[in-house]
Amino acid sequence: MKDLTWLSRTEALVGREALEKLANSHVMVLGLGGVGSFAAEFICRGGVGKMTIIDGDTVDPSNRNRQLPALATNHGQSKAQIMRDRLLSINPELDLTIVEDFVLPEKISDLLDLNPDYAVEAIDSITPKLFFIRQALERKVRFVSSMGAGGKMDPTKIEIADIGETYNCKLAHHIRKKLYKHGIRSGFKAVFSTELPDKASLLYTDGSNYKKSAYGTMSYLPAAFGGAIASVALRDLIAKN
Repeated sequence: MKDLTWLSRTEALVGREALEKLANSHVMVLGLGGVGSFAAEFICRGGVGKMTIIDGDTVDPSNRNRQLPALATNHGQSKAQIMRDRLLSINPELDLTIVEDFVLPEKISDLLDLNPDYAVEAIDSITPKLFFIRQALERKVRFVSSMGAGGKMDPTKIEIADIGETYNCKLAHHIRKKLYKHGIRSGFKAVFSTELPDKASLLYTDGSNYKKSAYGTMSYLPAAFGGAIASVALRDLIAKN
């Protein structure tokens, strides 16, 4: 039996039955950037007993303004390995699998074969994001998807809704449009912001890993998104909506 005494404050809020349900749940986090890294930590601290974390990237100096694993002392190191050490320092009994690989369309089927009870999709490239959403829906894997956190400053504008009810988010609009072509108009929760992005902060990238551009970001906004999607996962697992 796992030691759950460190979760006494959580138990006081949600009860023993919910705590044990989380301890017996498997959550997969896809992407350990500004949103996914914070989501992974919040899920671990929430008492989930089994996790799979996936990211093939290493820490870059530009990550330090918003990503949990990024420090001045670990440039070039694997984000997945840094998060592995961090999560196991929080909960040494955590059953943790790390996948040091980018989330590419051709690998999503194998990832879903790991049979998570819930998935947190924090992929920042559109093509893999769409592949994951379609396959997860097809396999009836419960998940929450993060929409665009870049170019925004106001965390009070963050909302949670079915993808079909999202608005004012350019990424969500694009995802909806692509999914409509496959007959998908609803069916999963998304975290998005109603704040319009600052277009002047748009940056173009080298196009690697399906990512051609990104908006500038403020330190707390991706973390706020991470908290929101972690809350969806934890509340859905214990059926507190």
